[in-house]
Amino acid sequence: MNAIEKVKKYGQEQLLKYVDELSPAEADKLKAQIEELDFDVLSALSESNEVLKRGKITPLESLELSEIEKHKDEYEKAGIEALKAGKVAAVLLAGGMGTRLGSDAPKGVFNIGKTRDLYIFECLINNMMKVVDRIGRYIRLYVMTSDLNYEATVSFFNEKNFFGYPKDQVIFFKQAMAPCCDMNGKVFLESKSKVSTSPNGNGGWFLSMIRSKVIDDVKKNGIEWFNVFAVDNVLQYICDPVFIGATILNKRDIGAKVVRKNHPDEKVGVVCLEDGRPSVVEYYELTDSMRDEVDERGERVYNFGVILNYLFNVSSLEEIVKTSLPYHVVDKKIPYIDENGNLVKPEEPNGHKFEQLVLDMIHMSDSCLPFEVVREKEFAPIKNKTGIDSVESAQALLEKNGVTL
Repeated sequence: MNAIEKVKKYGQEQLLKYVDELSPAEADKLKAQIEELDFDVLSALSESNEVLKRGKITPLESLELSEIEKHKDEYEKAGIEALKAGKVAAVLLAGGMGTRLGSDAPKGVFNIGKTRDLYIFECLINNMMKVVDRIGRYIRLYVMTSDLNYEATVSFFNEKNFFGYPKDQVIFFKQAMAPCCDMNGKVFLESKSKVSTSPNGNGGWFLSMIRSKVIDDVKKNGIEWFNVFAVDNVLQYICDPVFIGATILNKRDIGAKVVRKNHPDEKVGVVCLEDGRPSVVEYYELTDSMRDEVDERGERVYNFGVILNYLFNVSSLEEIVKTSLPYHVVDKKIPYIDENGNLVKPEEPNGHKFEQLVLDMIHMSDSCLPFEVVREKEFAPIKNKTGIDSVESAQALLEKNGVTL
């Protein structure tokens, strides 16, 4: 379907309002963008209330540290076997920018060193190397970027010689983008020659692998498991053999690393059951009674928060994507071109962005293993410049774990 037919079909003719003012190259680029974008996401506006309804939430028992320790040797053996056989790959979700850190570069290029250069991407490669050195082979690394940072990310990795990791083991791909619209469902123009878009959420990574044909590389290399992780946790243990082995031996489709919450109200999602299926309940969805619910040991049952480090079975993912993941509608301040051709930067939320979330992928799976890790050793997120979950707090934890900054 060409751009003119597409905007008519979806009632988005305003996107071609300024096409006659553009150069031929600009006009072609705009039309190509329109043809590529998925406007079906707009149907989420009418379905959003349905998506937000939650089923019955009940606890899902986590595999706690004490139990992991009892079976550590057998878990580790199974994990190392899978890694040595090349059945496990890493997927780094790195589509964001360092805006909240005061940077206009990709978040992963942020320098957190004190006496030397130490970049977020470098920390993650260093963490992967701990396993590489143990198993005697490199692990394939897929890096999901976005339209916002693809060129800068690839350029940075090349500039730093991939921090010593083999270039042929790192595959970059772009996250799919979703159109942004106003409160009435009319898609914005970011400029006269570009549709306003945003990355389609942390749940869009596998579909993005399929659309970018990266899945062909996965199949070619016989990969059966993905360790999926976020860019901002500089302390996480990537492709952890014990975690991998525990998920495999317990016959679960998904493993989810979790940490014991600092306090009942901590702002982290919790793995649970929803209508008997695995899911993640957000901190703001926990009622007072749920927060205070305890088991026979007197321990809070919703006491383990996810850290966005998951192990997914590839075959299970292929079943999940046969059914469409829902889009969540998020209200945001979105700059746009108004009817007079002027750029407007709103001070209040003026439109919608559309995101697919990992929590829905979990809920569409048959089984999940919440796997406890030691918080001080594996959870140092960098979300803010100062304060909680900041550069400062991550630096302190890195130093506590023997990393020279």
